[in-house]
Amino acid sequence: MATDFYKVLGVPRTADRDEIQRAYRTLARKYHPDVNKDPSAEDRFKEINEAFSVLSDPEQRAKYDRFGEDFRKVPDDWEERVGAGVGPGGGFRGGGGPRVRYASSGFGGEGVDIEDLFGSFFGGAGRMRTPGADQEAELPLTVEEAYRGGRRTVTLTGPSGQRSYDVDVPPGVVDGQRIRLAGEGGRGSGDAPAGDLYLRVRILPHPQFRLEGRDVYVQLPVTPWEAALGATVPVSTPSGATAKVNVPAGSSSGRRLRLRGEGMPNPRGKNGDLYAEIRIMTPPRLTDRERELFEELAAVSSFDPRRTR
Repeated sequence: MATDFYKVLGVPRTADRDEIQRAYRTLARKYHPDVNKDPSAEDRFKEINEAFSVLSDPEQRAKYDRFGEDFRKVPDDWEERVGAGVGPGGGFRGGGGPRVRYASSGFGGEGVDIEDLFGSFFGGAGRMRTPGADQEAELPLTVEEAYRGGRRTVTLTGPSGQRSYDVDVPPGVVDGQRIRLAGEGGRGSGDAPAGDLYLRVRILPHPQFRLEGRDVYVQLPVTPWEAALGATVPVSTPSGATAKVNVPAGSSSGRRLRLRGEGMPNPRGKNGDLYAEIRIMTPPRLTDRERELFEELAAVSSFDPRRTR
């Protein structure tokens, strides 16, 4: 059975981007492998990420709604080609092979014949020496995967079925960065060379970290007394290690503490920075002694945060 990305996220097909993002964040927190130790949680987390990466991208979502499970086989410029009135004939992205009909699969619209839609710009596949087209696919990565980089196997679904690639992901890749796989794109006609395949990195939303370029932002929970008196507290980093940060006395929620070079690595220059954003947390339940001390503080303190400065 084909995976229904809307059911994976538990949202209706009419859901807007905010609804999709809220659903993703809830599920990501629940099934993240660092939080959920169930053996099936990792597979569920990957399924949730895949669904979000498609439904949060307007172009990918439009193709998915139109073509269903076959949307990855459809070139990115399909709307332009249809709008340009390209006639029938030729093959998919300049390649040869049988004609392929994509049924609506319950996603709206009628069955679509890819060759009838797109035709060929070259008077029919195989009649002239035409270089293969460059192709592009999305490579979803978690913040931790983007930080570490490394070798990973990527499986993509194309017109001829599934194919796996071994990809070297550089440490510190950022959202939108492209990784080139030479000669892995569309096949050329005759003895013409194949095109290249570009994997465009998409950094997935994270329940803890937020990226802005190579800078990483993370919330830093502190107690009222740590904020008032100052303290040295641990903070998580995308590397998986724990760093120490000095909280200055008199800090308020929202204050940013900068750790130079602790953001995303940069093989060609300066690393990004990590910004720990202070968030003051109070005990959810007070002991009798804690309540007594807070009441004593309230009685002797003249501090009023609502007073106009």
